Amino acid sequence: MPSSSSLAVRELPLFPLPEVVLFPGRPLPLHIFEFRYRMMMNTILESDRRFGVLMWDPVQGQPASIGCCAEILQYVRLPDDRLKMLTLGQQRFRVLEYVREKPYLVGLVEWIEDRPTDQNLQPLASDVDELLRDVVRLSAKLMDREIELPEDIPDLPIELSYWVASNLYGVASEQQALLEMLDTATRLEREAEILSSTRSHLAARTVLKDTLNED
Repeated sequence: MPSSSSLAVRELPLFPLPEVVLFPGRPLPLHIFEFRYRMMMNTILESDRRFGVLMWDPVQGQPASIGCCAEILQYVRLPDDRLKMLTLGQQRFRVLEYVREKPYLVGLVEWIEDRPTDQNLQPLASDVDELLRDVVRLSAKLMDREIELPEDIPDLPIELSYWVASNLYGVASEQQALLEMLDTATRLEREAEILSSTRSHLAARTVLKDTLNED
């Protein structure tokens, strides 16, 4: 009978994407046009519809070693065999080794999860949620338009931490660092720092705008 550790390891087709970090529970729409990736997706569609998304690091010239598994939920095949698809993030994984590189990348991966904790994370999650709403409110005021947060923002700390991380647009390296953390509290604390800094910056700009409008 296989051990529990061997069950957590599998081969996975890998899709490196520049400046894209996928998180568990988050959607990722894709447009597949390169021949090798069309081959990869056609093979995946005949199996369990799962593949790994890795952020391509342009500085290192290689993909990150930790990524997130994606499952194909829907797809449309275009006339020239391109594919448009909607995928959803599942488990995170660490690449142990590359099994092959052609016609597309395949790695031996192990699943990873946040370490269990007895700490009550709800207060920390509530702080992050409040900071997020402050940032959105200040952004809306600066842009003179309404910005509404979706109603389905997760309540559970780990899911909230993934939601916030996935919406930190334009900072893929920071998102990758959050993806690699194996401690929910640490991830939420870092997100609180980022949101707090952003809130301070937006608040200062709002004061300046109000002062100029008074003149």
